[in-house]
Amino acid sequence: MVARQNWLATFLVSCAILLASLLAAVLIGSRSLSLYRALHGLAPDREILVSLRIPRALLALWAGGALSLSDVLFQALLRESLAEPYTLGVAGGASLGAVLAICFGWTAFGGVSAVCLAAFAGAAVVLGLVVLIASEGGRMSSLGLLLAGITINSICAAVILFLSNLSGFMQSFAIMRWMIGELDAPSYPSLLGLTIALVPVCVVVFWRSREWNVLALGEDWATTRGVSTSKLLLLGCISGSVLTGTVTALTGPIGFVGLIVPHAMRLWVGADHRILIPTSFLIGGAFLALSDVLSRTVLAPVEVPVGVITAFVGGPCFIWMLRRRNRRLPA
Repeated sequence: MVARQNWLATFLVSCAILLASLLAAVLIGSRSLSLYRALHGLAPDREILVSLRIPRALLALWAGGALSLSDVLFQALLRESLAEPYTLGVAGGASLGAVLAICFGWTAFGGVSAVCLAAFAGAAVVLGLVVLIASEGGRMSSLGLLLAGITINSICAAVILFLSNLSGFMQSFAIMRWMIGELDAPSYPSLLGLTIALVPVCVVVFWRSREWNVLALGEDWATTRGVSTSKLLLLGCISGSVLTGTVTALTGPIGFVGLIVPHAMRLWVGADHRILIPTSFLIGGAFLALSDVLSRTVLAPVEVPVGVITAFVGGPCFIWMLRRRNRRLPA
């Protein structure tokens, strides 16, 4: 009962942090916003609030939460503390698809950005290749997934560099901007589509949290407990890749969110995925929302890509957590 009360308190604190971060993302920006004028329908405050601030804050919630959740999942699958959402090459495939769309000048298709569609298609193709390479005789291993993902990711990075060198100035600039990762205010239909795509995946990941606990102890251990490791690895790989690929298609590859948040949460709540998964999702969304606030205000009116902010903030924090962890290890 005491442990359950502690979990509930931790979850409620995480929810409060997320709500405070979303409120800051809505109210703070490069331009002052009067909430009174916005709520009474007065321009331009209402347009800024409804068309820009709210959808952008919601996108930050989904992007940060999904990247953190996929990182927790990949670390459990691969049993590698430095695994991140881009380990399996899915983000590399999404980036390559987006770069191809930019280089060939593809425009919107059916009202949807061709860059987003190409990025999602690239992520799906890479996921299929990684699973195919890592599977042998109907079985799949975490080591095979890791090696296949790293290899495919390196190939995608090389092709992206090659295409960037062949592109003109404007195309190279667009490629560079996309590769840094940034948040724009999406349309509400795009947010609805993102929600419909991610909610079922998040529910599955939350529901199987006990099995991620078992798998994180090792495939042999999980097998002795009656867990089908190959099926669970495939489910986790697909779930994490859908989370990463869908978000990357909209925002570009945003680094450090998925790497730093789960490590910070393990220092706070421990390694039990039943509480680690939901709190990582909530704090991941809060972290990216606050990073977006900094991206809009630190050099206002110039906007810094949010991927730069997450790297500057996340890098030193991760080094500090790594050194703290090393000091705790026995000599």
